[in-house]
Amino acid sequence: MDADSMFQYRRKVKTPEELIEIIGPRPRAKKVIMCHGVFDIVHPGHVRHLLYAKSKGDLLVVTVTADEHIMKANVRPYVPEELRAINLAAFEMVDYVVIDKDPTPISNLKRIQPDYFAKGYEYVDGKLTPKTQEEADIVESYGGEMIYTPGDIVYSSSNIIETSPPNIAHEKLMVLMDGEGLTFNDLREAVLKFDGSRVHLLGDTIIDSYTHCSMIGGMTKTPTMSVRFEEKQDFIGGAAVVAKHMRAAGAQVVFSTVLGDDPQKEMVLKDLEAQGITCAAIVDPTRPTTNKNAIVVGNYRLLKIDTLDNRSISEKILRQLCEQIQREKADAVVFSDFRHGIFNKHTIPELIEAIPEGAFKVADSQVASRWGNILDFRGFDLITPNEREARFALADQDSVVRPLGVELFTRAECKTLMLKLGDRGMITFRDRPAQDARSFFTIESFCDRAVDPVGAGDALVAYATMSMVTTGSEVIGAILGSFAAGMECERDGNIPITTRDVMQKIDAVERAIKYA
Repeated sequence: MDADSMFQYRRKVKTPEELIEIIGPRPRAKKVIMCHGVFDIVHPGHVRHLLYAKSKGDLLVVTVTADEHIMKANVRPYVPEELRAINLAAFEMVDYVVIDKDPTPISNLKRIQPDYFAKGYEYVDGKLTPKTQEEADIVESYGGEMIYTPGDIVYSSSNIIETSPPNIAHEKLMVLMDGEGLTFNDLREAVLKFDGSRVHLLGDTIIDSYTHCSMIGGMTKTPTMSVRFEEKQDFIGGAAVVAKHMRAAGAQVVFSTVLGDDPQKEMVLKDLEAQGITCAAIVDPTRPTTNKNAIVVGNYRLLKIDTLDNRSISEKILRQLCEQIQREKADAVVFSDFRHGIFNKHTIPELIEAIPEGAFKVADSQVASRWGNILDFRGFDLITPNEREARFALADQDSVVRPLGVELFTRAECKTLMLKLGDRGMITFRDRPAQDARSFFTIESFCDRAVDPVGAGDALVAYATMSMVTTGSEVIGAILGSFAAGMECERDGNIPITTRDVMQKIDAVERAIKYA
């Protein structure tokens, strides 16, 4: 369904006030029957329920639970409230749809006063539950009647979503952009604004090495594997590759980092200079440049050898970094935390204090396996942890994703939280009133064919940061960040995403939506 045909049904979606004005007070010439539910995935059971309800009245009103009140299962609702409302409005038997901003239908039952309130048979099989009894009492108090639709098979939206979720990434994007008044040209114009933006990035540099070997065999007397060396490849990683993504997005990048006095330092400096990045490296002869060497046999990582020193940087180096942060005139200051010496509980407060007033503050934490915590960066404009890092920060392995994100957003005191969910996309929380329909929103993954997920988060933080600095829009930031992350997953290796790449992705998604 394209955007035009989808949104023509929006005329049926009403506020409670608009609906009351249309149907008038009781008694009415036309009988109103009301149904209520989540309707995350509309299945045959729902259709039968709605058809039966329509047969008992003249006007069928369906109220749907707002996103903020749906807490069951992980990453739910799967379909955002506006799209759920439009899905129901597309049915001929449905006359009006209302998005219920309350956790239960009680308030709307009192206000709308439908002649009939229809529930599924499962709610009366035996005896009424306390919640259904409360609804029945309200309906009967003004002279209405409860109706229970027959049905011998109970379908589950949750089971459908968990076993075979439909791909509705484009539909979700359409609804989000339409609700925000955005077009694909707005996305293109945002990308064109990136050029020349000034970004100061601070973080740990890592050299990622891959030592490729072939298997010879094992020793007979000891459990020792024998492999033959084939080749070794070195790649710039850690915060340094985030700097390369920022540069590829069009930013003028100053990169502050700490390197050892060793050959790896020269490799880093030469590589970043070739990319047009100003590397304000501080050399610490007491520590090595962090190197993580994976021994690869066939397609398997046999062993990883890390050469690193995770001691905190010295007071002298800390002062130097703070001076560099204060001195650089940047539109955005990005802290890329891999917890290899620069960031810890002693240094972070001073580094934050050094950020110039008015700079857009971003923190990206990639430290779930160590002792770092994204909550160390309270009060930032944007933070971009993944689910594991969020659970690590909150010591919470049990909550479903959205309440987890709400808690992290609240405790981080940030303006925007982009919670990365891997192949499930991401959920963004922003500083708006809780009742706002888009105080949080989800964006699906836009990876067409997953090859290598390494670097997806780096691409996301680069494009989300650039978008929010130049447009001030969390939605544009989340969309372009998601596009960049999806393209990074389609590539083998952490190769920086260019603005040309993103423009091509925008074109491809727009074509897919127009000609769906």
